[in-house]
Amino acid sequence: MTVPRSIEVAIVGGGFTGAAVAYHLAHLRPGISIAVFEPRAVLGGGLAYDDHDPAHRINVPATRMSLVPQDENHFARWLEESGAASDDPGISGRDGALYPKRSVFGRYVASHLDPLLATRRVHHVRSRVLSIAAEGGRWTLATDAGSRISARIAALATTHPPPDVPHALAPLMSDPRLVRDALVPGALADIARDARVVILGTGLTMADVVASLDRQGHRGPITALSRRGLRSRGHAKLQVEPFGEFTAPPPRASALLRKVRRTIREAAARGLSWHTVLDALRAQAQTFWPLLAREEQSRIVRHLRVYWDVHRFRIAPQVEDVLDRRIAEGTLAIKAASVLEAGAEHDHLKLVVRNRRGGGQDTILADHVVVTTGPAHAKILSTQPYLAGLAAGGLVRADHLGLGIACDGESRALDVRGAPQETLFVAGPLARARFGELMGLPQVSAHAVAVAQRIARDVELAETRVRDVAAAK
Repeated sequence: MTVPRSIEVAIVGGGFTGAAVAYHLAHLRPGISIAVFEPRAVLGGGLAYDDHDPAHRINVPATRMSLVPQDENHFARWLEESGAASDDPGISGRDGALYPKRSVFGRYVASHLDPLLATRRVHHVRSRVLSIAAEGGRWTLATDAGSRISARIAALATTHPPPDVPHALAPLMSDPRLVRDALVPGALADIARDARVVILGTGLTMADVVASLDRQGHRGPITALSRRGLRSRGHAKLQVEPFGEFTAPPPRASALLRKVRRTIREAAARGLSWHTVLDALRAQAQTFWPLLAREEQSRIVRHLRVYWDVHRFRIAPQVEDVLDRRIAEGTLAIKAASVLEAGAEHDHLKLVVRNRRGGGQDTILADHVVVTTGPAHAKILSTQPYLAGLAAGGLVRADHLGLGIACDGESRALDVRGAPQETLFVAGPLARARFGELMGLPQVSAHAVAVAQRIARDVELAETRVRDVAAAK
């Protein structure tokens, strides 16, 4: 498909966030030209949902995963009408909810972008953006295919950065037995059935790695390490409404924590699980988070984020079952420990770890070490050349929490002086320092709508000005 050299809106990144912004903007302003820059063949998959490992499932029930936030059953209806999961006998979790494979959700999003692509209301540029430059009140995007496309408005919807490899693993950096990023397709393919595996990190990605290894027949010992040894929690047995009021939180992080704990006790007295309280906190986070002082936000991120993550980001029951079984069999151990030293021998890797509980050190021998420590969010501006260029020019800056890119309440990127770039937007998880909760899909979907609405208003104002000038002549 030929893309016009001059367009109205450029969206950089065609995973769920970028696809959702394009989808809603195309429906809000049907006549404008929109281009999504995404090297993958299909829009909507991205890092999360362009995943064809059948062991990987969405972590949220299908009834809460939707491209259209005001219609929670949008995806669930598509599942039934399309029959996309009819060949998946394991789709139902023990809670009765549906947890289809992640690739199915990617197909769902793509199916709603396809008509827009076919009618050229949205253009898919299958190239990587190398640079974005401000020229004459517009943005010029240069790609690795050699094209240069000018846009009046740009939205940054790029993917998460890869994880940092812990410094202690420096001696293993060139060793093929170190899997530096478990999300790279085929990263686990060379791990033998009886291999000894150490996983660094115990969150969602660790759970995915264990599920993948188990599916491909691995039965060797797995040791998962993290500083606190916390694994992601599962879902409540029954889905109930959120419980708790947090829209006007106490001014200090410590007081907010006490309020959450008190509300959990109140929920328990009513026969409700902690899940209901965390769901309320998550839903209200975008209201109260901007009201907290920056130093209190920093305290929460430094001291409480790890506990929030393991309770907030829950795993699908099918994956939880795999973890529970492997632990019961004695082939999965989750330990609170930190790596002190690492070395490579001919027939194994050796890790010296410090135990967090009980003290002391242990030596662990492994055939493979897999890094699942999560995205290195603080390094986002150096992971993409176009972001590094924007930062070097002072047009964007990292946020104050090291979670992504600084933006204002309208999702406009802030320059090095803190001034908003009127026509440069930040969409999705990279904006979460401003909005507080932008990692779960329901919140990302709602934010994509908000960004699309803001851009649509800008487009309408620009069109009005053009008409007024023409009328004046």
